[in-house]
Amino acid sequence: MAAPVWRKSSRSTEGTTGDCVELADLSGLIGVRDSKAPNTGHLTLTPATFGNLLTHLKQNGSTAPDTR
Repeated sequence: MAAPVWRKSSRSTEGTTGDCVELADLSGLIGVRDSKAPNTGHLTLTPATFGNLLTHLKQNGSTAPDTR
C-alpha cells in the first residue's frame, strides 16, 4: 500500500499563523491531520461526514463549541 499523499490549501502560506490542516485520499475515505504535527495521527472521515464538517465550519466558523 502506497503512503498517502497529504495536501494543504494553496491559501496556506509561510506568512500565516500555521494553523493548517492537511487532507489525503485514503481509498474512498478522507484523512485529516494537523500540518504542524503530522506524526500525531489523523482523523479518517467518510465523504459524507467530511461534507457535514465543511458545512458546519462554513456556517459557524472554526471555533469549537463550549463543552464546559
